[in-house]
Amino acid sequence: MKITPIGIWGGYPKANSATSSFLIEHDNFHCLIDCGSGVLSSLQNYLPLEKIDAVVVSHYHADHIADVGSLQFSRIINFYLGHQAPPLPIYGHTKDQENFTKLSYQDQTVGIGISEDDVIQIGPFKVSFCRTVHPVYCLAMKFKVGGQSIVLTADTEWRDELIDFARGADLLISEANLYEEHVGKAPGHMGGSEAGRMAKLAGVKQLVLTHLPLHGNIEEILDAAVVVYDGPTELAEVGKVYEV
Repeated sequence: MKITPIGIWGGYPKANSATSSFLIEHDNFHCLIDCGSGVLSSLQNYLPLEKIDAVVVSHYHADHIADVGSLQFSRIINFYLGHQAPPLPIYGHTKDQENFTKLSYQDQTVGIGISEDDVIQIGPFKVSFCRTVHPVYCLAMKFKVGGQSIVLTADTEWRDELIDFARGADLLISEANLYEEHVGKAPGHMGGSEAGRMAKLAGVKQLVLTHLPLHGNIEEILDAAVVVYDGPTELAEVGKVYEV
């Protein structure tokens, strides 16, 4: 498996960038994880939009779905140009029926429901989910091929269940939206120290931090993580390919 950060920011993107999103690939299958603001623009540096085989969205906050409509429109344009393709599956939970319904559009995309209890096959990936602690229903994800696994926490506060969910992962991609002075004071997010603690307790092999804040010095988030976790740790870097 290889996974490439497409965007790294939480809330909204900085100039010429995108909110937290990842492209995961194996055996020429391309799956986009979250599709927020700026993601389609960034993604096209690495993959033509028509090559996307599936999309998985963790939840329906704008910084994770803002570009879904643009993705759907890109497929409509290709259809008008004579490039017919089967509907693109977009996986999302059904706890918010209004937003889930919007994942299906004019036979170009089709919404497929997921929940915390599911273990499903998406292309070559065996994908399972775990509910997070966030103001809205949100799902962490685990992608497995053979004996390798990549876990993405999505947006979450600390939750003990995520430790077992991430146990032994080759790569943990954790949100780290908070500076240490804000840990426990801002709902739905973690700080670098909590991401590091989760990586340590879960015994993962590598930690990458994403959904980063738009203010302050984000190196402080990394510093807080490495105090707790002594494995390979870094801030997500757009365009860098991580392989497991």
